[in-house]
Amino acid sequence: MRRRKTAVAAGCCLAFLLGTLLNLLFIPGSEHPPPRDGTPPSPPGAPLYPPEEEGGGGRAALAQQIRERYEEVLRYRQHRAAAGRRPLRPRERRLMDLAPPRTSAEQPGPRGRAAAGPRAGASAELSLEPPLLGCRDIRNVSGVQYLGSGYTKAVYKAVLNRTLAVALKAVDFGGHDIAHCVRQFSALGDCYRLAAYKIVKEMILLQRLRHANVLQLYGYCYQDSNDIPDTLTTITELGSPLEMIQLLQTSWEDRFRICLSLVRLLHYLAHSPLGSVTLLDFRPRQFVIVDGELKVTDLDDASIEESSCTSNSDCFMEFPARNFTLPCSVEGRCQSMNEKRNLYNAYRFFFTYLLPHSAPTSLRPLLDKIVNATGELHWGIDETAAQLERVLNLYKSGEYLQNTTRMPKAEYRRVPEAFIPDENYRCWPSYHHKGCLLSVFDVNEAIEICDSYSQCKAFVLTNQTTWTGRQLVFFKMASNHIMPDPDKITYVKVTD
Repeated sequence: MRRRKTAVAAGCCLAFLLGTLLNLLFIPGSEHPPPRDGTPPSPPGAPLYPPEEEGGGGRAALAQQIRERYEEVLRYRQHRAAAGRRPLRPRERRLMDLAPPRTSAEQPGPRGRAAAGPRAGASAELSLEPPLLGCRDIRNVSGVQYLGSGYTKAVYKAVLNRTLAVALKAVDFGGHDIAHCVRQFSALGDCYRLAAYKIVKEMILLQRLRHANVLQLYGYCYQDSNDIPDTLTTITELGSPLEMIQLLQTSWEDRFRICLSLVRLLHYLAHSPLGSVTLLDFRPRQFVIVDGELKVTDLDDASIEESSCTSNSDCFMEFPARNFTLPCSVEGRCQSMNEKRNLYNAYRFFFTYLLPHSAPTSLRPLLDKIVNATGELHWGIDETAAQLERVLNLYKSGEYLQNTTRMPKAEYRRVPEAFIPDENYRCWPSYHHKGCLLSVFDVNEAIEICDSYSQCKAFVLTNQTTWTGRQLVFFKMASNHIMPDPDKITYVKVTD
């Protein structure tokens, strides 16, 4: 009996996973025909209606949750931090044409089923720009690979038209949110709608928060799946998962780039068109790396709500290792709480591990100052961003080397248009896992590095540079075999 129950449970899990995958790829997408007036159609299934109640209890609670989530999405669509609402462009699509109809429990008078037709004055524009990619594109996918899932979404990697690698996101039918809701309300379709609003919210935020460190939204598709009409799949830029253990093994320059990317993102979020945005679910898994840059990928738990207060004690922020109390403003809002929450999370998840470790010696005092100031929340995001940009300028310009003693311990012979193919030794951190490949500002810094390694007998300047423009150099343990190469210059140690 126990084996039979285990087998049934395993079968259910597999069915949910296959259902989500079929939702993404293999169920025919329902693309609405264009209207007769020539304007683009609304995405299929645009109105995500709450359940029509048959009276009482659990379904009323579910209907209320759907309505609240709908209204949250509506706020993000309509919110302007400092400008009036722009007119809709003719070719914009609507994600939802009508606000959810009132349920029978909310209607005045006799109880009954909610009206199904459109209602005057109930329209709520939740429009997005026409997507670059849609249902037709994800029908021609290859190389589908499951990447992971959270409470709400499952994410897959796919290649469109054999050229463009993208991420596909959809509600995970086997995820926590759907499973918990179905257990509580026994209404899969309405539970799906509740979860789908989180994806709709994320789509709106991805379009409204345009920044180099926010993942790009390429498009979306509505299609029928799992007996549910119009399930939603989003198509986004693909990034690599952020693995902290791997990051700790990379060069300081690359780790600094991650922290700089994060601070630039947080500076933008603090001054975004929506106002100050906080990431309530702030963990490394909410970010990806695209071409060396950190980008936020998960925005369904972002918030622009500023905490209200009557005294400073209402502005309490609790973290596992520290607690903070922020001042309550005369307007009755906790000052900079969204900004400070983001900043302290950046400190505890990123700065403490990535910034000071193996940094150039002359930069460490400034980096320690940045880490300490953010850990105590003495600085806001503006000052933090300014100080990290200062570090970048010192590093790129070579000014950080001016206060160091740079007297060569040995003499070197310059061999132009030559390189040493072998004679590698390993150093850490290195850009090459089988050799010692480091970045330098100039030849003098390369000589200083070679002098600091007892096994170093030569080095080769390559024509490759890092993201800061610094030159990559191979350090060698011998120079017995030198080969011609017009793009490289070799320096050989002649005296110790």
